[in-house]
Amino acid sequence: MAGDKTFNWLDPFSSIDLDIDGRTDGIKQWAIANRDAIQPIKSFFDGMITGIEAALQAVPPVIMLVLLVLIAWQAAGRRVALIVLVCLVALGLLDPAAWSMAMTTLAIVISAVILCVIIGLPLGILAGKNDRFESAIRPVLDTMQTIPAFVYLVPVVMLVGIGNVSGVIVTIIFALPPLVRLTSLGIRGVNASVVEAARAFGATPRQIMFKVELPLATPTILAGLNQTIMLSLSMVVIASMISVKGLGNEVLRAMGRLDAGKAIVGGLGIVILAIVLDRITQGLGRSGRERGHRHWWRSGPVGMVMRMVGKTS
Repeated sequence: MAGDKTFNWLDPFSSIDLDIDGRTDGIKQWAIANRDAIQPIKSFFDGMITGIEAALQAVPPVIMLVLLVLIAWQAAGRRVALIVLVCLVALGLLDPAAWSMAMTTLAIVISAVILCVIIGLPLGILAGKNDRFESAIRPVLDTMQTIPAFVYLVPVVMLVGIGNVSGVIVTIIFALPPLVRLTSLGIRGVNASVVEAARAFGATPRQIMFKVELPLATPTILAGLNQTIMLSLSMVVIASMISVKGLGNEVLRAMGRLDAGKAIVGGLGIVILAIVLDRITQGLGRSGRERGHRHWWRSGPVGMVMRMVGKTS
């Protein structure tokens, strides 16, 4: 009860105080006291992010542009490669510092997506194979998708401090659910008769998983990966509030100075990165029949090189 206030049966909520904010203050103190316990995890995350960013920044922009265009051509065809080329040239022309900021943002996104795959793929497979686990994890995923990002910024910062590591952690919380859900959906969507046929021919559960279920579920899993990448990019501006560098930080600083030009540069840079990554990952999800080739290496620049080598030999 709130003090000696008379209980109001018509408005009971005004008479009840559970002191939730006071209780959570104890959690905050515990987090601060045990911050050193997660230092190894923070060091691992920081090393991975720093390594990926250093690798991206070390590659000259023209070479990186060519590599990304070739990857887009191999994954999604010449038309998408042309779109990626135009987008990346536009990104470089936005501002002298836009390319460097974009590589920093890309490093954050790549780090978050790698960790999402490491965590989300096994969870999705387990959820697809086990109804009880799927029922247990569903409310957790619902909470992760619906809770405002600002709510978990504070506890994450208390645990690991501000910087890129915190940015990657909050991005994982926000972007992980689609990968888990769609991996589970893909596994559950595999035709039962195909699995039974494999089992009838003597395939082990491991063989069924890696040679039947996962290949058939790959388009759905890649759709989940695509959504995870898009959600990771959508978090860069919010993550910049905890000192995460890159294009999101440019937008945040521009908002603070009411600088519309810089805000547009940062915003367009994020949009261009999203288009590039979206087109490449969508291309990866296409089946061999859609590509017109049974194997991926028979198309794109790799297929061209192989045909040239075959003619000369």
